[in-house]
Amino acid sequence: MRLKTFLQIFGAIAVLLTLIPLVAADFWWIRVFDYLHIQLTLLTLTAIAAYFIRFDIKWVQDYVFMGILLTCFVFQFGKIYPYTPFSTYEIGESKNPEAPQIRLFTANVLQKNEKHEKLVREINRFDPDVMVFTETNTRWKNEISKNLDESYRYKVEVPLENTYGMLLYSKFELIDPQVRYLVDDSIPSIHTRIKLPEGNLIQLYAIHPTPPMPQHNPSSSDRDAEMMKIAKMSLERELPVVVIGDFNDVAWSETTSLFQSVGKLLDVRVGRGFYNTYNAKNLIMRWPLDYIYTSEEFRLKEIKLGEDTGSDHFPLFATLSLELEKVKEQEAEAPNENQLERAKEQIKEEEEENLEKAKEAEEEEEEEED
Repeated sequence: MRLKTFLQIFGAIAVLLTLIPLVAADFWWIRVFDYLHIQLTLLTLTAIAAYFIRFDIKWVQDYVFMGILLTCFVFQFGKIYPYTPFSTYEIGESKNPEAPQIRLFTANVLQKNEKHEKLVREINRFDPDVMVFTETNTRWKNEISKNLDESYRYKVEVPLENTYGMLLYSKFELIDPQVRYLVDDSIPSIHTRIKLPEGNLIQLYAIHPTPPMPQHNPSSSDRDAEMMKIAKMSLERELPVVVIGDFNDVAWSETTSLFQSVGKLLDVRVGRGFYNTYNAKNLIMRWPLDYIYTSEEFRLKEIKLGEDTGSDHFPLFATLSLELEKVKEQEAEAPNENQLERAKEQIKEEEEENLEKAKEAEEEEEEEED
């Protein structure tokens, strides 16, 4: 096959992969293409450069082809631009060493992973104040808890064998910690207030919604609804908020963008880098799935990726500084009516889907009884 023909075929595929996520549907085989924008941007740029270098652009079809590819590249780069060093920070840098601080650590451990000592090594290296672990079962709970020192006096443990177990350990006092099941009675989230040593209270939500994949959830409705419910809680907050965990979504997707807007939340990554936490086992196919979002009362002191723990996720670590006096300098924009309505619709769709599932299950039970 000639190089020109190959590049044209590749260009057609790039256009298709760019357009698919724009389809207003929550089927997994559509939503999964949201994840590929980093790779697609680089591949499209490579195709453009190769075409310019190798061929004379003199025919109408050449101009049309290049125009389409350039349009795709601009669109793709626009999606990931906020996570490049060219963008400005959403959360400013902390320059006040006297402000209250909290060191956060989150890691999806990969339930079948048995390299517990690697995760313990990272815990000791970062020495976080609050840790959230996802995909944890009883084995993981036992291995982590026995290796923690006495400073982690507070905990919420929800070990499960369905890959949605969740553990939270804290050096700081937890006020009214709750385990809630927002969309499914097998998918927990942890909601708690945390009392900092200086006496300040903050609200933390730890989540791990299902990904839009056939073995988990054929549509993204459950994930989207859980994120919108957390966003609404964040919007109605009375305290500074942190949302942490494995979102099973990329930051530039429509769902996560809507979640951030509705919740009036800020992303610690913006202007600093992708901090791709997944896939730790594949150097090329990587994107961010684990996040720390905050309300506008926080500043960032540091953010780092952890090292290999045997999981398919890298840990994510960040130190936040609570600086109430600087809120106006980075105040998040309030969601508009359209965004609030879209969030409401996503919650409604999930509730209707669950009612339909319950009805089908009831009908199956009646048939078995007959």
